[in-house]
Amino acid sequence: MIRNVIFDWSGTLVDDLEAVIEATNHVFVRSGREPWTRETFRTEFSLPFTGFYKRFLPDVPLSKLEEWFHERFGEVQELVQPIGHAREFLEFCEQQGFRTFVLSTVRADYFHRQARAVGFDRYLQIPYLGVWDKREKIRELIANHGLELSETVFVGDMEHDVITAKFGGISSCAVLTGYNRLDQLRAAQPDWIVEHLGEFRALLAEQIKNSRLDVGGCVRRWPIVTVGALIGDAQGRVLMVRTRKWSDLWGIPGGKIEWGESSEAALRREILEETGLRVRDVSFVMAQDSIFSKEFYREAHFVLLNYTCQVDSEGGQQVLLNSEAQEFCWIELGSAWELDLNQATRALLRALLGEGGKGQPPKSGPELGV
Repeated sequence: MIRNVIFDWSGTLVDDLEAVIEATNHVFVRSGREPWTRETFRTEFSLPFTGFYKRFLPDVPLSKLEEWFHERFGEVQELVQPIGHAREFLEFCEQQGFRTFVLSTVRADYFHRQARAVGFDRYLQIPYLGVWDKREKIRELIANHGLELSETVFVGDMEHDVITAKFGGISSCAVLTGYNRLDQLRAAQPDWIVEHLGEFRALLAEQIKNSRLDVGGCVRRWPIVTVGALIGDAQGRVLMVRTRKWSDLWGIPGGKIEWGESSEAALRREILEETGLRVRDVSFVMAQDSIFSKEFYREAHFVLLNYTCQVDSEGGQQVLLNSEAQEFCWIELGSAWELDLNQATRALLRALLGEGGKGQPPKSGPELGV
């Protein structure tokens, strides 16, 4: 049973990615280098900082790099925002009487400024800050506070956090809301990988419920039925979205069917929630099995119901993504093959267009501009 939660800060409780990218690119420019894109930063950035700087700026003194970084980072603190589900998770910890700690590289002055701004300071009991290599501090933290290893989890967004947890002999939970991609986190082999803290809160709540009920035996599990659609617009393009939970691959919007809800109603609701779009001309294409796909961030068994549909122009055509996806694009249907697609979306395109991508969609379906 978990009773002690050690949090990373950046990428786990607050989103400071844009601020850190701004400051890091300021360092690169001051060092005579080209700034990085967001995607390059997420691929290459690593902890501890000393190793990161040694790889990319080995000829610049560390003190100068630090000076340049904080020169810009202090100016962009307004970019730091709370991460979705973080507040609810902290409230859950408070309600359950969990002990909460922060183990972070963030400097103390930034942490206190940010924690006050987002209102998280009241929930976090003991912070360990300015720690460049968390492995050097984790055992001290555990010993100082007499934490039971089996009752303690480190929640973070980077490989270094998972490695730190292993070094301390405690559990680790990796969240997909921060700096590292799914493949990087999976390589570190955490005990849990979750899309966000809301999912981890549900897992811990279930653990608490089961322990109180003291129910023995196996837990029965069933496949999860989901809906998704290839959405066309008036210009003959289709909408693709990219998500962390599908290994940063491109696919179609959709989600789970709720109890008592028809599949078409679920599809319209999920598309509206995830993209802000209303759709018409909904047509079923195929059902697929997705059983323990390595592309998905956790072990799961889905039944995927795939549709096509058109944007309802009367409902507006501006895409407004929620937290489910990180990026979208409108692309010609025949060119969608060029994207790095998940396998289920490739199968849907093959059903619509044939293997080479030059066929026609089913005559019963919407035109989709082809």
